[in-house]
Amino acid sequence: METKQSPAFGKETAVKLYDAYERSFPYLRLSLTEICNFRCTYCLPNGYQPQGKPSFMSLPEIERLVKSFENLGVHKIRLTGGEPTVRKDFLEIIRMIGQRKAIKTLAFTTNGYQLRDHAEEWQKAGINAVNVSIDSLQREKFHQITGHDRRDEVLEGVEKCLALGFKSVKINVVLLRGVTDVELDDFLNYVKERSLTVRFIELMQTGDNKEYFEKFHLSADLILDKLKNLGWYEEIRSFDAGPAQNFSHPDYKGSIGIIAPYSKDFCKNCNRLRVTAKGNLRLCLFGEFGVPLRPLLQHDEQGGALEERILKQLTYKKSSHFLKEGFTGMMSNLSSTGG
Repeated sequence: METKQSPAFGKETAVKLYDAYERSFPYLRLSLTEICNFRCTYCLPNGYQPQGKPSFMSLPEIERLVKSFENLGVHKIRLTGGEPTVRKDFLEIIRMIGQRKAIKTLAFTTNGYQLRDHAEEWQKAGINAVNVSIDSLQREKFHQITGHDRRDEVLEGVEKCLALGFKSVKINVVLLRGVTDVELDDFLNYVKERSLTVRFIELMQTGDNKEYFEKFHLSADLILDKLKNLGWYEEIRSFDAGPAQNFSHPDYKGSIGIIAPYSKDFCKNCNRLRVTAKGNLRLCLFGEFGVPLRPLLQHDEQGGALEERILKQLTYKKSSHFLKEGFTGMMSNLSSTGG
């Protein structure tokens, strides 16, 4: 396997996945389902509405997919949804991926509703990093946003992961005007004595949320300015990290992350690819097309053809998502691609 110098990060990697802009892709976000049992106001306010009978990738298909991406140098996989834990074979999927030696980080993003009761068995199966969506620390607001009065048990799940010693525990907070700006100090206090990261994610416009976006969009600059004024400093970005700017403070055990997709050069260091629950390769969260991989996931001997298709598609990856211009591509809602 050819070793190539990564121009974006200046480190030696065995990644074969490079695009026309010399960006490397060691990171795969793999959606397991479009189904979610929460009804978050910014994503699925009316709950999951299936279009016909859903047919998501099977365990054997996922295994073939993971093997090919591993062969291409991917060493970090994040399982997403929808809500990935609604799959009955979620544990089997973790075990299968967790046995692959080249996958150094196996993470998942969750609404946390099963985390308290299953974190330990998921960790033993191979999960070593978790992101939990908690958009408000206030019980009533949490209920209003998610449609579920489960704040306490979700927070208990976070504490369980910390106690178990997960390599990474992060809380995802979608920035919402009238919510996050009011609770910012509460989130800063939350990380003061906890070794985790709270990540503030700027609300993104999708195909079906234009009115909601215009009402609730809150610029990430508000958080950045507050952090700088309080003495927080930006950390050096690691090779396989996501798009967040991370900040630390000497008086806090935890850290703060900012994901600002509308900021200048946000896509410059893009390092991840996405595969939807139905087996379509998405070069960008807001891409205008998906590449069907599922026909090449039916037999073990199709691995070579699958890898060739993935490599070829990278030549079509664009330099940016063009969100500032109002372009949302195929993105109707975040659960359809995996956020």
